[in-house]
Amino acid sequence: MTAEPTTPALSPEVTARWQARFRAPRVSLPDWALEAPHRSLYASDASGVVEQYAWDRTTDAHRQATDRANGTLIGTLSPDGETIWWFADTDGDEFGVWMTQPFAGGEDRVAVPEVGPAYPAGLEVGTSVVAMGRSTDDGSELWLAPVGGTPRVVYRHEDPASVDALTHDEDLLVISHSEHGDPRYPALRLLRTADDGVVAEKWDGEGRGLHALEFAPLPGDRRLLVGHERRGREELLVWDVGTDTETEIVLDLPGDVTAGWYPDGSALLVGHDHAARSELYRYDLGSGALERLDTPRGVVRGATARPDGTVELAWSNSERPPVIRRADGPVVLAAPGEEPPAAYPVEDRWVPGPGGDVHALVVRPAGPAPYAAAFLVHGGPEAADDDSYRARRAAYVDAGYAVVHVNYRGSTGYGSAWRDALTGRPGLTELEDVAAVYDALVEEGFLDPSRALISGGSWGGFLTLLGLGTQPARWAAGIAEVPVADYLAAYEDEMEGLRAYDRALFGGSPEEVHDVYVRSSPITYAEAVAAPVLVVAGANDPRCPIRQIDNYLARLEELGKPHEVYRFDAGHGSLVIEETIRQVEVALDFALRHVEP
Repeated sequence: MTAEPTTPALSPEVTARWQARFRAPRVSLPDWALEAPHRSLYASDASGVVEQYAWDRTTDAHRQATDRANGTLIGTLSPDGETIWWFADTDGDEFGVWMTQPFAGGEDRVAVPEVGPAYPAGLEVGTSVVAMGRSTDDGSELWLAPVGGTPRVVYRHEDPASVDALTHDEDLLVISHSEHGDPRYPALRLLRTADDGVVAEKWDGEGRGLHALEFAPLPGDRRLLVGHERRGREELLVWDVGTDTETEIVLDLPGDVTAGWYPDGSALLVGHDHAARSELYRYDLGSGALERLDTPRGVVRGATARPDGTVELAWSNSERPPVIRRADGPVVLAAPGEEPPAAYPVEDRWVPGPGGDVHALVVRPAGPAPYAAAFLVHGGPEAADDDSYRARRAAYVDAGYAVVHVNYRGSTGYGSAWRDALTGRPGLTELEDVAAVYDALVEEGFLDPSRALISGGSWGGFLTLLGLGTQPARWAAGIAEVPVADYLAAYEDEMEGLRAYDRALFGGSPEEVHDVYVRSSPITYAEAVAAPVLVVAGANDPRCPIRQIDNYLARLEELGKPHEVYRFDAGHGSLVIEETIRQVEVALDFALRHVEP
């Protein structure tokens, strides 16, 4: 049956509170033009839809630059700040072209008409040349478009590749590729933009990826900041491509690190992620001194060092909503309107699991334990749940549920071995960790095992459906949003970049390792599903396509399993706030009808 919101089971006050968290406008960390730092671009949902906004800091003038029915998520600025680049897809399908618009306003134009529609695979905008990556079912193409010249393909391959970094002088371009066969661990190639000649190569071998972060932002500077994982976690090195020498940056920090340059090239702004929280440091390249910046406990979603040496960042924690502020305190950019209501603190749990200790986060509702609980499992799988502000999490707590997040094997932030442990057995591996946390919380007296539901989106939706079929005794209901439901059909219909990822994750294509896909496919276990299921599906989703979801729903119908479906006219999620609220409303209504809090 089709799911629609029914008569609210929550009080008007509770409903107004959880919806206010979604409706309160948000802004992203502003991007700024390298040669015109007073000009910035940010994303905001102030109009009710996520769009791109131009901001002139000199006059404090803000202008909505894009206006599309299903929103505009991706944008950047040219180095001189004169041009906004934004990506135009169709109704959220992620397939489209790059457009340009004058910073001050004016006509939108197709940036490089010779480059046909595709999925984006990197963009580097220079003054004299632009590098663009595109991905289609035929593989990857990387283009160079000289200003006033003829665009040309500089790289083409059937496996994923992307445009990564351009030197300040625009004479060298770094691309990443997966010619060795595994896009999870890319290699780097350095090209001359004048003649496309290969200058250098760098690859750390199987199971070790390299990620080009950015070149030093100075004329004549050939230092490239690179992320590596030679010691089992994400770390940093500086590759001087001019001399082909490298310097590893060894920091005494327990988690993964990433970084960007300070504008004068003397230091790095280091982001450190560990155990669901993050912090910032300044690393002096000359002295090796590491100085922690004074940011509150929580999560930094992005940070940038400005020409005057100040650091701007996007910060939140589980109780306090996001804010764009300077590291030394002042708010830099605030969304219009009232601040959303505060949310609820998370508690940490470390639970022994079959692959090592599993980190989980829990949130308590009002009243005594044991609680009815919503296991909200994250997507990715290369992602993690953390101590950031989550309107969806808070909505479930408002409804009376405890919330449980599990950073299962496959999650990032816990080292390379943890991230890669699901290879060859995806889905089933992660669910072992979910089960370990479930059992520990039952033993603790936190969780009522008769009142547990599982929910997630994308990979989390996949785990939800797979969990309902392989762990039917644990779950009283399941809510799967934009999930993989029939893996064989999903592989046939998804974008080529995801097919390449699946081949690496599963150990080959369905033709090569058919049984591995069948073993990890939710539709295989549909007959064992015992709990009612809600599926939320996007009609234009290129990542979890609609046909494979329909196959799963048809199988549930054939078996007489109770299920509902909510369809929306967008892609892998929605950028329209009211549509997101409708989806959460449907999910909460379904949960309250089947699992009493």
